[in-house]
Amino acid sequence: MTERVVLAYSGGLDTSVAIGWIAEETGAEVIAVAVDVGQGGEDLDVIRKRALACGAVEAEVADAKDEFAEEYCLPAIKANALYMDRYPLVSAISRPAIVKHLVAAAKKHGADTVAHGCTGKGNDQVRFEAGIVALAPELKCIAPVRDYAMTRDKAIAFCEEKNLPIATTKKSPYSIDQNVFGRAVETGFLEDIWNGPIEDIYEYTSNPAEPREADEVVISFKAGVPVAIDGKPVSVLQAIQQLNERAGAQGIGRIDMVEDRLVGIKSREVYEAPGAIALITAHQELENVTVERELARYKRQVEQRWGEMVYDGLWFSPLKRALDGFINEANQHVTGDIRMTLHGGRAVVTGRRSEESLYDFNLATYDSGDTFDQSKAQGFIELFGLSAKIAAKRDQA
Repeated sequence: MTERVVLAYSGGLDTSVAIGWIAEETGAEVIAVAVDVGQGGEDLDVIRKRALACGAVEAEVADAKDEFAEEYCLPAIKANALYMDRYPLVSAISRPAIVKHLVAAAKKHGADTVAHGCTGKGNDQVRFEAGIVALAPELKCIAPVRDYAMTRDKAIAFCEEKNLPIATTKKSPYSIDQNVFGRAVETGFLEDIWNGPIEDIYEYTSNPAEPREADEVVISFKAGVPVAIDGKPVSVLQAIQQLNERAGAQGIGRIDMVEDRLVGIKSREVYEAPGAIALITAHQELENVTVERELARYKRQVEQRWGEMVYDGLWFSPLKRALDGFINEANQHVTGDIRMTLHGGRAVVTGRRSEESLYDFNLATYDSGDTFDQSKAQGFIELFGLSAKIAAKRDQA
């Protein structure tokens, strides 16, 4: 029986060429799998037909936008996930969503190998392969660009030799990855970290320096889930899409950073994630109102670890699953409304309300009606500082 390889397929030059390349290198039949996580571009049926025209024995396409929003973006929102305190894991959370479909296709078609188009120096190779073996440890993984030195020049030559139905136009100077949660841009002139980004690289966001009217929005959450915008019910996907448009129009969500890759190098990345940044900003502030102090302090530690694990490709790991349980529990009372002004590249919270609020006006006020018993403060301070006082006496002796 001929071996079969499932290929993560985008419809572009590299993965289209990889179909025939893998067949020649391994003798296996190739099944192409394309997953729509909101990256836009070509129609899924066009992509499916191209894969077949390039030699795939089977081609599957999946509209996974809602699945991606609810099962991958939503946990990131609940976790306030910002790798290195800035990056909302745009690419990192899409990889396990794609992996799930690749593994399902491999089982369906009797394939023993999964292939992807990643290089050997990025994070995505780890995210794909660690995810695949976590779900199906019996599967093997190959990467033509990394394992068979499939350079772009070789890919173009192969495409022309085999007369494949792919446009081999000049490659963009940038490497771009995008989905509904955001967009990542790297390489080209951005590799010189002294060079500032230019407006041409942005698509999801308008220039925040251009004058425009501010936009006020009210985002409603229930147990950490965005459920309405300006009082109108939305799905998680719709919340992200609407805020991509509204926050993006105000230039919100632009991130230019040098980040620590898993493989040990530092990499300059430019991101746009208007909806993600708006939602995480709102969610963080609602947590400030509704989550008890000690739980909130500990959750911030969990958030950092969660973000690092997801960035590193450990979405399906036991610790990540356990942390998900903690994060969901911590979100049980994160219900209410956050009002924000979107303007000048910033999402600024201006109002909060919640029936689950722990904010007590009568305890917080300095005016008449204050119910806080200040007479207890002196004794509290004496006990709170007692250990430091005793140690200070010793150290001064």
